[in-house]
Amino acid sequence: MQKYQIKFVFLIFGLSILVSFRILAAEASPWGAAQLLDIEYKPGKALYDITTGDIEELSDLLSRIGLLYKLQGSDTFDGSIVVVVHGDAIPFFAMSQPGRYKDLMDRAHSLTVGTSIEFRMCRAAARQLNYEAKDIHGFVKMVPMADAEIVRLQHAGYAYMH
Repeated sequence: MQKYQIKFVFLIFGLSILVSFRILAAEASPWGAAQLLDIEYKPGKALYDITTGDIEELSDLLSRIGLLYKLQGSDTFDGSIVVVVHGDAIPFFAMSQPGRYKDLMDRAHSLTVGTSIEFRMCRAAARQLNYEAKDIHGFVKMVPMADAEIVRLQHAGYAYMH
């Protein structure tokens, strides 16, 4: 008989914990669940300022760039995305380590094929790291200075993304 009483006590205890978690979960979100909005985005001009030296972060940024292009209707005439590369992100785009970042650079290059997505690199920062245009993958264009290019693009109506 005691065996069944112990099992009953554990059953009641387990159920009370389960009910407590459900009550706490309900209290944690008194506003309910998020509302989904179905928005159709128009083509626009965006400028991504990329300085990360973290491979995962750069991979995530490439995914965001591709998704933005797709959500804006993949319009090569009215939409434009410029990715300004400087700082710690420069070595990813160097040809000196072809195997090390191959998958990442294949993805970056694929974003530029048949699209209005461009990668532009700061020549001043690249030189500080001992890179010249001949050392950087061919899908990248070199600009004199990242900051000046960012300002120029913002004056041209590009939305700043970081």
